[in-house]
Amino acid sequence: MMWKFNSLRHRELPLSKDSSNLFLKIMISISVFLFAVTLAGVLSINSMLINWNSSILGSLTVQIIPSSNPDKQKAKDETILQEERAVNMLKAMPEALKVTSLNDEQLQKLLRPWLGDDVEIEDLPMPRLIDVRLKPGAEINFKVLAEKLANIAPLASLDNHKLWLNKLINFAAGLKMLALSVLLLVICVTSGAIFYTTQTSLGLHRDVIEILHLMGAKDTYIAQQYAARTAVLGLIGGVIGVVLAIPAIFLIAHLAGQIEGGIINEARLSFKAWAMILSLPLFSALVATQTAYYTVKRTLERMM
Repeated sequence: MMWKFNSLRHRELPLSKDSSNLFLKIMISISVFLFAVTLAGVLSINSMLINWNSSILGSLTVQIIPSSNPDKQKAKDETILQEERAVNMLKAMPEALKVTSLNDEQLQKLLRPWLGDDVEIEDLPMPRLIDVRLKPGAEINFKVLAEKLANIAPLASLDNHKLWLNKLINFAAGLKMLALSVLLLVICVTSGAIFYTTQTSLGLHRDVIEILHLMGAKDTYIAQQYAARTAVLGLIGGVIGVVLAIPAIFLIAHLAGQIEGGIINEARLSFKAWAMILSLPLFSALVATQTAYYTVKRTLERMM
């Protein structure tokens, strides 16, 4: 009897003909699509937060307000003089890694998106900007620094980016937590769909399962058949979902790249991030397999 059972082991449960197969395949495809797009968002936000912390929070900007002298040349000379004093003082700071004074071309490039191409920027009283990169872990008393700058260069204004950027970082972190909640919800919904379709299939094939038990089949063997069937559905659905998600991710990235200002441009997907996204079919197959296996085991323990 055991020989007969082993020779027919691949044909006992007609799972390939279940009407729920198409439903599960579509359900998993949609879930993986949503998961991939949301995961790309989470990884992009995480990349953006890391870049902000390293590039913006690790720096400060000093602005030299243009002199109000009615003589344009004297006003420019006075502004440049105060800029040089501020640069020398900042370079002497032990916390400063690099001090860079922006030239006229760089300033014009920064202002042109705000003022437009029709404005002759050269004729305007241009502020001077000094970019200061800080050493990793540097702690600065900004109040004291602002007072020192005011004594040396009264037209200098200090901006450490921290106040406004902290609010932006908190907002991005909130979006990240929301996206992670969506990922968890997608996994739960998909697992729930697999759970209920598997239970329905067990009910439909109850007579066959009872016969298999009489022939010596264990619950583990039946669970393995369901797990194998669901793994294939999970893999196929996962591949379809990822294939559909990749163009959507590139479209969202293209739309985000059109935003002026460069803040969103800090969100990038690394090679590791793409590897995680492309491995989602394996993840969906694993989730589907485990859910189906333990659903069958638990259900059969109550049925038989």
